[in-house]
Amino acid sequence: MATLRRDLLIAVRHRGELANPLMFFLMVITMVPLGISPEAAVLSALAPGMIWVVALLATLLSLDSLFRSDFEDGALEQLLMSPQPLYFQVLAKVFVHWLITGVPLTLMAPVLGVMLSLPSAGYWPLILSLLIGTATLSLIGAIGAALTVALRKGGLLLSLIIMPLYVPVLIFGASGVRSAIEGFPYLGTMAVLGAFLALAIVLAPLAAAGALRISING
Repeated sequence: MATLRRDLLIAVRHRGELANPLMFFLMVITMVPLGISPEAAVLSALAPGMIWVVALLATLLSLDSLFRSDFEDGALEQLLMSPQPLYFQVLAKVFVHWLITGVPLTLMAPVLGVMLSLPSAGYWPLILSLLIGTATLSLIGAIGAALTVALRKGGLLLSLIIMPLYVPVLIFGASGVRSAIEGFPYLGTMAVLGAFLALAIVLAPLAAAGALRISING
């Protein structure tokens, strides 16, 4: 809880960094009609996949800073030496990352869906899939952030490590929205996303904790 409060306080004090993923999300989606086609039929077909891809990239954009500031000021070493389980420390930091990145992206997605002429049947599935999916993305991304925290320019390597692991979440997230738009049941797809999230909650903090120990202790 102390880690959770501390990271939330740091996030509030650095409001500019919070806006970066949201601005990226907004700008890319705004440019889609300009670069592809302003026709509603074309945009509505692209909307589920496009929103999900850009949300994934916006989440990836903020992952490098997940452990970076703690590594630079020495707080990460103190966390490793703390008697508290590192699993819960990592889980708290990932939860804060989701609160300040995944939740705002999810809330902004319906507005951008209007810009892309997303059919009305796709709004609730979009919100639900992003709410579950962005949490999974943050958990998986923590593994890559932990592996590259000691590297001075680890952003590209982080993307190469994490992107293949993001593909199943992207596929099921976008296909669930598309199924709802086409009139097919989508709760099964959401259940698969929920299974991904449950598995990530159990395994990802353990993997990230091990990666942190490897990165710090060499």
